[in-house]
Amino acid sequence: TKIPLILFFKNSFKLAIIITVLQVLTSGFAAYPFAKMKFPGKDIIFLCYIATIAVPWQVYMVPQFIMMRKMGFLMRQSYLSIPNELSEAARIDGLSEFGIYARIMLPLSKSAMATLIIFSFVNVWNDYMGPMIYLNSTELKTIQLGLRMFITQYSADYNLIMAAALISLIPVGVLFLSMQRFFIEGVAT
Repeated sequence: TKIPLILFFKNSFKLAIIITVLQVLTSGFAAYPFAKMKFPGKDIIFLCYIATIAVPWQVYMVPQFIMMRKMGFLMRQSYLSIPNELSEAARIDGLSEFGIYARIMLPLSKSAMATLIIFSFVNVWNDYMGPMIYLNSTELKTIQLGLRMFITQYSADYNLIMAAALISLIPVGVLFLSMQRFFIEGVAT
């Protein structure tokens, strides 16, 4: 009654779903040209993209960008495993690049997409530092910040703290169990 855990859950869901959807869309769109298209400077641009790994997260404090960078490689590798002959045949049939992406690449990369969804959602759901830096009001706080508030107020009541922590794990568990088949296939690939 003293800490609005339900509000924190709603905020975490909103944040995790929006960022995960954006992550999946942008990673898929960014990985496709690097994996399947030929354009001038492709390798240099990709090396610059990889070079950003050397910059620590604390320097620029944008956790969503780190997720995009890490998960983007997953999608690129998935697209590279799809035979180029499928794309070439689709081009001969008159399909545009977006059509090839939507009708061939996306359906054949379900396992990588599921893996990306799980990693992105879990990363955003468990993020503590980003929301702590960017979110000031209690109405915007996520479940991780709410758990910290809960621990501060109920430091001696371990049963309440553990119950709140367990409840915060339920969405992650449900997501993983619902996508487990694709995730295992994606990791194996």
